[in-house]
Amino acid sequence: MKNIILDCDPGHDDAINIIIAAAKSDAFNILGITTVGGNVEVEKNTLNALKVLELLKSDIPVYKGQSRPLVRKIEIATEIHGESGMDGPVLPEPTRKEEKMHGVDFIIEAVKNSKDKVTLVPTGPLTNIAMALIKEPSIKENIEEIVLMGGGTFGNWTPAAEFNIFVDAEAAEVVFTSGIPLAVFGLDVTHQVIATDDIVQRVGKIDNEIATFVKELLIFFGQTYKDFFGINGGPIHDACTCMYLLNPNMFTMEDVNVTIETKGESTYGMTVVDLLKKTGKKENARFATGVDQDVFWNTFIDILTSFDS
Repeated sequence: MKNIILDCDPGHDDAINIIIAAAKSDAFNILGITTVGGNVEVEKNTLNALKVLELLKSDIPVYKGQSRPLVRKIEIATEIHGESGMDGPVLPEPTRKEEKMHGVDFIIEAVKNSKDKVTLVPTGPLTNIAMALIKEPSIKENIEEIVLMGGGTFGNWTPAAEFNIFVDAEAAEVVFTSGIPLAVFGLDVTHQVIATDDIVQRVGKIDNEIATFVKELLIFFGQTYKDFFGINGGPIHDACTCMYLLNPNMFTMEDVNVTIETKGESTYGMTVVDLLKKTGKKENARFATGVDQDVFWNTFIDILTSFDS
C-alpha cells in the first residue's frame, strides 16, 4: 500500500482520478487531497473535490492550497471545464468544508511525519508542490516519487505548452530540478486514452451512482474537447497517474531529461523532452510514451463496477 497525496484542480479528469484512488483502498492510503488554482479558481476546485468525496461517502481531508502561480497571473480553462470547473453532472453541496491548514503546509507536515515514504500525485499546476519544496527542502528525503500529469512533446494550450505546465512553468522548473524521482504523463500518452462513444457506452451500462456520475463527466468533457480541439472524446489525462501506480506495466516509459522553458516568448511552458538523448543532460524523469489501451480501459471499467457493492 502506497501513502499518497493527491494534488489537483478538479476538473473532470481530476475527479475521475480521485474516484480511482478512493476505490483502490487496498493499494492506496490517501493521506489527503490538496487543491490548487488551475482549471478554475482554487475555491471552486476545492468545492469540487469535496463534492466528489461526498458522492463517494469518503472522509478524506481536503486542504485548499495556492490560488495563483509563483510569479504570474493565473490562467483558467473554463472553455474546457465550464464555469464551475466540473460542469455537466449536478452534485449537491457538500456537508463538510476543507480543513483549516493550508495545502502547502499539509504537504510538508504529512511528508515529514509519515513513517513510510510518500508519493505525491499532482494533476494540476505544480504550484503547491514547488512551494512545499521551497519552504521545506528537507521533505525531499521522504518523498518516494512524484507521479504527475503535465507536459508532452506538443502543446494543447499553446502550440508549445500543455496547460498544467503553462499555468506555472516556474513551479514546474522547481519540481523537475528537485532530484526527486519523477514519472511524467504528458499529452503523448494521455491522448491515447480518449473516452470515445464506445467507452462512454460501456460506462453507461454500469448501474451505480458513481458510474453514472463518471458517464456525465465524460459526456460534457467529450463535447468540449470536440468543440475546442476537434477530438472525438475527452482524454482522461489525470487518470493515467493512479492507473500507473496500480499497474506500471500498463505503460511504456522512457528515461529522459525534461527541461522546462520559462523564458521563451512563444514557448513558455514547453517541456523539452530529450527522447533522442542528444543534449547530454542528466536524465531526470521517466516519461510515458505508450499505454496498453485494452488493459487501461478494462481496469477502468472494473473499478467503476466495484462500486456496485
